[in-house]
Amino acid sequence: MRWALVKVCVAVTTMVVVAFAVPLGLVIKEMARDRAFSNAERQAAAIAPALSITTDRDQLERVVASAGSDDGMAVHIPASDGAKAVDIGRQRAAAKDIATTRSIGRASTTEVPGGSTLLQPTALSSGEIAVVEVYVPESEVSNGVGTAWAVLAAVGVALIIGSVAVADRLGVRMVQPAQRLVESAHELGEGKLGARVPEEGPNELRLAAVAFNSMADQVVQLLANERELAADLSHRLRTPLTVLRLNTASLGDGPAAEQTRAAVAQLEREVDTIIRTAREAKPQTAATVIGAGCDASEVVRERMDFWSALAEDEGRKVRVAGADRPVRIPVARADLVAALDALLGNVFRHTPEGTAFAVDVHNSEDAVIVLVSDAGPGIVDPEAAMARGKGSGSDGSTGLGLDIVRRLAESTGGDVRIGSSVLGGTEVRIWIQLDGRAPVRRGHRGSVRRRRRGVGASRV
Repeated sequence: MRWALVKVCVAVTTMVVVAFAVPLGLVIKEMARDRAFSNAERQAAAIAPALSITTDRDQLERVVASAGSDDGMAVHIPASDGAKAVDIGRQRAAAKDIATTRSIGRASTTEVPGGSTLLQPTALSSGEIAVVEVYVPESEVSNGVGTAWAVLAAVGVALIIGSVAVADRLGVRMVQPAQRLVESAHELGEGKLGARVPEEGPNELRLAAVAFNSMADQVVQLLANERELAADLSHRLRTPLTVLRLNTASLGDGPAAEQTRAAVAQLEREVDTIIRTAREAKPQTAATVIGAGCDASEVVRERMDFWSALAEDEGRKVRVAGADRPVRIPVARADLVAALDALLGNVFRHTPEGTAFAVDVHNSEDAVIVLVSDAGPGIVDPEAAMARGKGSGSDGSTGLGLDIVRRLAESTGGDVRIGSSVLGGTEVRIWIQLDGRAPVRRGHRGSVRRRRRGVGASRV
């Protein structure tokens, strides 16, 4: 905006300077010419009294010499009554131009080498017409014109520079509030909720600053309300969790009892984490630290050990592949645990008892793929299942589980796909990027199919 204003002012000022300076320069040139020829007319008029008295050559030469223009002035007297024509001084004009001036009886100018001549007719006592020729050199015609044009050019340049300075100051006055608004918007987007804009500058930008500050206040209030609501809802879960923890003490020993106690303890930890996070004054918006993450294989083995006891009770066949060697991914351990639990919980919740399921881990140079597949009836509408909160409600589904998985994958630049598994049911593929590149889009089918063929080969 600042440079745009400067360019506009330069263009407008340049047009104004040209519109005034060019005609004024031409006027100055014409005035210099008129001044030169006016001087020539005065010199010619100084000879007229002597011509009206005498035509004697010697006397006229003395008059021309006294005028100080013996080299630039000539007198042409025609022949009459047997007297010969008299020419005094150097003739520069053509003879026909002199004759034309004598016949029309009016002064005229004609171009000659090095300048111009003024031909002034003067009546003699004999009734004949003499012509006084005054030479006007080109240097006298253009005397002072170059200096005047230089002054005009300097004034024009000064006006343009002055307009640039004024436009720059005006641009700064307009651009600075806009820049502060942009910077505050970036800060607010980065989670700095205290970002505000000074309400100053032009009226439009001042109104924009007022609107931005009002919006920022509303965002802070909404986030505070969301945190309080999340904390309150989580706190309400503590009472039933306490009852569950007390009831687990009466379950005795055994794998199922230990699994139930571990699940209740984990649930209590998750609820406490939610409450602490919701009560924090600042949102967690920091980027993932390079090098941070977890071992995906270790997490998969741990969660499969947890769910295998329940799978054994329900007669489900379980298979784990690719988790026998370390696979480092840029994802927090708690996030990967939550995503796997969400997917495996969906398998137990939405498939009949006895339905087999499998978890595969595939590692490549730039990505890690975690596949959770089952032999259940499948998902009728995968797109609706991926949409947060699109559950029908009749089966207890809210869509939040898959949303957790999606956010985990997209935080690394990856994505989540739902398709058909080789077991005959649903396959959820979590694509985790290792190099932080842009996520693989759904429209890039060629790339996806090539990778899926590689996945199929490694599965066998």
